[in-house]
Amino acid sequence: MDEPLAVALKFGFLAVLYLFLLWVSRSALRDLSRGIEPVASAQAAPAETSRRRDEAQGNGMLGAMEPRLEVIAALGYEPGTIFDLRDGATPGRSEHAEIRVDDAFASSAHARIFPRGDFMHVEDMGSTNGTYLNGRQLRGAERLKVADVIRIGDSEYRYQE
Repeated sequence: MDEPLAVALKFGFLAVLYLFLLWVSRSALRDLSRGIEPVASAQAAPAETSRRRDEAQGNGMLGAMEPRLEVIAALGYEPGTIFDLRDGATPGRSEHAEIRVDDAFASSAHARIFPRGDFMHVEDMGSTNGTYLNGRQLRGAERLKVADVIRIGDSEYRYQE
């Protein structure tokens, strides 16, 4: 009677192990595929680049302000480090990310910060652990306001104009 129970427990353990490995590989593949997207979309959007150049020259409200992200606390950066956001940015662990986030809880292309109309917006790129704006998890693109705090994993940044 003990032998069939031991065999059943072994098979149960193997099933759980395989499910865990499947989950890990699925998450890794999702992160890798998202890490490639920002580069491809940046090369395929010359009209967007032209619009941003016009705004930077003063033909829109973004041209008058200087959107930037200030580090509050992030591994590898001194507090107060500034990132220019005029052309938008992608924070993440990937080498292609404009803002490198050295955090185990960050995805390759974790979020994106981008101009839309006269304002800057932030949206999560489907990251595993989510992106937080002022302590609330993002569900879609949201407009950034001065002093908004963006949290990715344990890293925190403050939006400034």
